[in-house]
Amino acid sequence: MTRTAHRTGRPMQVAALAATALLTLGACSSSDDSSSAKPDGSASSASSAGKLSGTVTVFAAASLKESFTALGEEFEKAHPGTKVTFSFGGSDSLAASITGGAPADVFASASPKTMKIVTDAGDASGTPATFVRNQLEIATLPGNPAKVSSLEDLTGSKLKVVLCDRTVPCGAAAQKALDAAGLKLTPVSYEQDVKAALTKVELKEADAALVYKTDVHAAGDKVEGVEFPESAEAVNDYPIVQLKDAPNADAAKAFIALVRSAEGQKVLTGAGFLQP
Repeated sequence: MTRTAHRTGRPMQVAALAATALLTLGACSSSDDSSSAKPDGSASSASSAGKLSGTVTVFAAASLKESFTALGEEFEKAHPGTKVTFSFGGSDSLAASITGGAPADVFASASPKTMKIVTDAGDASGTPATFVRNQLEIATLPGNPAKVSSLEDLTGSKLKVVLCDRTVPCGAAAQKALDAAGLKLTPVSYEQDVKAALTKVELKEADAALVYKTDVHAAGDKVEGVEFPESAEAVNDYPIVQLKDAPNADAAKAFIALVRSAEGQKVLTGAGFLQP
């Protein structure tokens, strides 16, 4: 190529062409490197085109299990290449896991009090937003054989009643309702979350439990729900927030947006939640 350049008398043009070719190859190489150096699928976020990918991990109160699972499926359909994984449980336990360093993208709590554990520790990104509310209901055996019609009926010595532990939102709400009614109740057991309390009734290990309306709704014909006026004194707000060290921040934002959207609210109110 050098000999040809001397014969034609155009060394400067050949040099310019060579430089251009090198720049073009360098640009292609740079492009290839950036596309091949993709982050791990478990923590990847949006691509340069804005497409979401990877896993978004959501820590959520046990009472959100059915509705959030449905929303997770909708999210995956809307964003091919994503996966939503959930950790459901008592809000206090989830908050402790987050402040203890458990990797997660989103936290949805059943009360502002348990959310405050996370915000006070500096583990939240931004301000939590209330996305739904929930109210208590008495879950009894199918057909309500004990003829429970009020909160006071649960104080009868012949009934086996289960409550959520006082440290979790459903337990705190139950105590608030009992205080509003001026009643004292000694349960046969305190359960770690609302689903565990409901299961005791479903398995006929208890006659009744104080749980959320949404859980009675989700249980279908396995239990029967009894409303009581004091529940209006113990309505829980549910806040949601993106976590500070979210491995997949873009997907976290998108999932929270879905939860708060008209579509998300339709799923949640359909499950028995109240609008914020």
